[in-house]
Amino acid sequence: MTNALIPTSADPKEKNTEHSSDTNAICNYVESNSSIDSREEKAQSETSDSTSVDSVPAPTAAEEDPWAIVELVDNSEKWKDMTTKAKVIRVVTNVSKILAAIGLLYFFICSLDLLSSAFRLISGKTAGTIFQQSELMQNPVVGLMIGILVTVLVQSSSTSTSIIVSMVGAGVLTVAMAIPIIMGANIGTSVTNTIVSFTQIGNKNEFRRAFAGATVHDMFNWLTVIVLFTVEIVCQPIFGVGYLEWLSGAIVNGVNTSSGEGEIKILTVVTDPFVDLIIQLDSKVLKGWANNDPVYENASLIQQCGGNVTDPIPCDGEFLFEDTGMEDWAVGLILLAISLIILCSCLIFLVKILNSMMQGHIANVIKRVINAKIPYVPWLTGYIALAVGAGMTFIVQSSSVFTSALTPLVGIGVISLERVYPLTLGSNIGTTTTALLAALAASPDALHDTLQISLVHLFFNVTGIILFYPIPFMRFPIPLAKFLGNETAKYRWFAILYLVGMFFFLPAIVLGLSIAGTIALLVVGVPFLIVLIAIAVIKILQRKWPLLLPSVMRNWKWLPVACRSLEPYDRQFAKCACCNKFRQREDSKANNMTSTVVVVESESSADLNQTT
Repeated sequence: MTNALIPTSADPKEKNTEHSSDTNAICNYVESNSSIDSREEKAQSETSDSTSVDSVPAPTAAEEDPWAIVELVDNSEKWKDMTTKAKVIRVVTNVSKILAAIGLLYFFICSLDLLSSAFRLISGKTAGTIFQQSELMQNPVVGLMIGILVTVLVQSSSTSTSIIVSMVGAGVLTVAMAIPIIMGANIGTSVTNTIVSFTQIGNKNEFRRAFAGATVHDMFNWLTVIVLFTVEIVCQPIFGVGYLEWLSGAIVNGVNTSSGEGEIKILTVVTDPFVDLIIQLDSKVLKGWANNDPVYENASLIQQCGGNVTDPIPCDGEFLFEDTGMEDWAVGLILLAISLIILCSCLIFLVKILNSMMQGHIANVIKRVINAKIPYVPWLTGYIALAVGAGMTFIVQSSSVFTSALTPLVGIGVISLERVYPLTLGSNIGTTTTALLAALAASPDALHDTLQISLVHLFFNVTGIILFYPIPFMRFPIPLAKFLGNETAKYRWFAILYLVGMFFFLPAIVLGLSIAGTIALLVVGVPFLIVLIAIAVIKILQRKWPLLLPSVMRNWKWLPVACRSLEPYDRQFAKCACCNKFRQREDSKANNMTSTVVVVESESSADLNQTT
């Protein structure tokens, strides 16, 4: 086999020399790969003892950087060398792929709308009545957790913030009580693109990038909430007013507020015809529940086409789930299954089409344009991406839709994590327009407070961007997202644990402790925070100033394995059939690569023996 690749020579000695040199090169290559593999195995064994909170490891020389933009080689036939028939076929194929991608993207966005409606129906009156507990709302921690849980339930920060604005306008909530709920709504809205990233779980590197691209939104929201929530709590007793309440109030006081009414519908004009054929919801019912309006006590969220709330007349043939006789929660469960099937199917086929389109010269041009930096002023590129993200979110009127559309593109390597970060931050700015429009629809006497709380939503995101974007080393969400991406690529079950824990269990536990009383929250929360702070301080000292630590604390080996590594838990999850499936698939890929090296080594040995 190797002889066929070696050019023939008239001189046998010269032929043997060339043959020997080529064979030696192959052997050296195999030996170098073997030594690199042994070094990698040694490094991996050392790394396995480290804690799971270690920073993102740099790729070795023999390992491709999984975070780099994928550069594809153009192996397709050149246009000038193609026949007329082949040119027509290529044009028709590419146009068909583009139209299919647009169609799948349309149904993907519709599925997000259906998913939101399903969660509203399943949660029912809970999402509205949970806001009525005014006594609980006096506790800012309760408000923060309620904001997270309600936004996860309705799958839309735009909906939850609009409800909050209407409640402030109705006098049910004060501005100070509504601020923590607004913060929680920002966290809850990022659950959608985290769920979307699971559609790429079958490919290790794609899932690594997709999960990181989704969770960079989570990390930014959590870090911003931690900082601003602390500032708000500290400033309240000292100055009598929190930072966000003071800033928004100062601006509103200088504005001549007059009632206005407006609503911008751009994307919904396109998606509503399809969604309305399946389900139609009455948004007034959810707001009526939130405002404790007795008229809506026993009302259904499903749209009625006549009569009144207490004696409705169902629609006649207008949408699929009209007058079914089922409870709202039952319709919600069916709708949830339908929406998830549409969402997953659309994303799977969309990723396949994008993978087939993102090849060759055109793909590399697109990638270079998206991830390029402006000459002479590269720092300005990120701010342009911020503006693009804000503008696109303003158009689609949903940060979940925009960031969820970016997630598969990050997964397949079209957009880098560093570029999707400012796009995501821009989407956080764009989504605040919904609350501003809801505020302008308030009555003149309530316009001051509703406009103030909508500005709180805006300044919360703007302050977070000022904290975690302009200074490069302050962009903590990027390394945190990479860490989560690496962990989930290694341990797939960790992604599910993260999703359930961060968006359901953690808020629910903190909410329960807050309801139990301040003492219960402090007894559990303070030790937990002390441990987290200690871990962060020790980790920083280990990386920056290890000599300041005792020799035993310069690594994490002094802790039990279960406290510093996920490996023991992974061995337990490996017994599960679904987890074992991914492991076997990856092992088979690794075995194929090993067998390829063995074949090359055996061929080189045979050629060497022939030469000898």
